[in-house]
Amino acid sequence: MELTDKHSSNPNQIKAVAIIPARYESIRLPGKALLEINGKPMICCVARQASKAKNIERVIVATDDQRIIDAVEADGFEAVLTSADHASGTDRIAEVAMRLDAEIVVNVQGDEPLISSESIERAVASLVAHPTAGIVTTWEPIAEPADVLNPDLVKIVVDSEGRAIYFSRAPVPWPRDAVREHGTIENALLEEPSLLRSFRKHTGLYVYRRDVLLQFTKWRQSDLERQESLEQLRALEHGVEIRAIEASTPSIGVDTQKDLEHVRKIVSSSDVRVSELNVMSGT
Repeated sequence: MELTDKHSSNPNQIKAVAIIPARYESIRLPGKALLEINGKPMICCVARQASKAKNIERVIVATDDQRIIDAVEADGFEAVLTSADHASGTDRIAEVAMRLDAEIVVNVQGDEPLISSESIERAVASLVAHPTAGIVTTWEPIAEPADVLNPDLVKIVVDSEGRAIYFSRAPVPWPRDAVREHGTIENALLEEPSLLRSFRKHTGLYVYRRDVLLQFTKWRQSDLERQESLEQLRALEHGVEIRAIEASTPSIGVDTQKDLEHVRKIVSSSDVRVSELNVMSGT
């Protein structure tokens, strides 16, 4: 379909548009976006959650596959066909954002069907409240020592003012004195459970100022980004202020069949519809 801009009825309102990048191909879960949860394609569950955020005026699924377009439109949501050559979801949403008159663009991950609309609302509000910030993202507490050591779980370091200082796959900040006392970080985490409060899990919700998003996708990969394989480091290295807020509830990214079954179990064991699942991800 052709992408046309839709203007807000309130000309003074900040325009925030949620764009959900969705590829059909997935190494671990082929056709992941269309796998059903409670009778609905997963991508439609995500779109429904995003549409419930009160400060989002429009939700668009950005995809490289007509099958996803058809499923999204059949469920009453908007979808746009984008290039199949994008290196990341950020590049995909930038293609769509380039054609929109929106001041704020929200990148909602297409594989988080239990994303909290309240987290989206609070992240957008934080960007509006901090004029110097170019990006707002979210984090969750870490409850298990194994998660601190897991390189697939990205850690974020936040300063006292709520600004992101660094992102890493390694355990950061490093508890030097505790590791010296107990020999290894594994022992330190077991012997001093309170250390877990020092660590935060970075979650994949991003709220961008549109101009920052468009600039970001034109910058070359930075050295730190290549080393950690984390593109948000590119923004930090270019001096972009990233604010980080705690997510309202935990979310579950669906990367494996096990993740999918877990989400399906949460949904099927509840008495509420998928569209009402803002709090269910913490059950």
